[in-house]
Amino acid sequence: MHHHRAEHWIVVSGTACVTKGDETLLLSENQSTYIPLGTVHRLKSPGRVELEMIEVQSGSCLGKEDIVRFDDVYGRVPA
Repeated sequence: MHHHRAEHWIVVSGTACVTKGDETLLLSENQSTYIPLGTVHRLKSPGRVELEMIEVQSGSCLGKEDIVRFDDVYGRVPA
């Protein structure tokens, strides 16, 4: 989640499984979703076609210092 920014995700190709809050969406090409500021969210690519997407960020802080990680299966160090 982010304290200072919101995001708009647009799928260019592939399939995106988006979890935002308690809601889970399956998005395909040319579909999008808005992630409001303060919303816990996660992205997964469940399909065979490589997921390509555009992320548009808006808010007062767009840097890595605004990333709050709750669980990270990729072993990244918390920002």
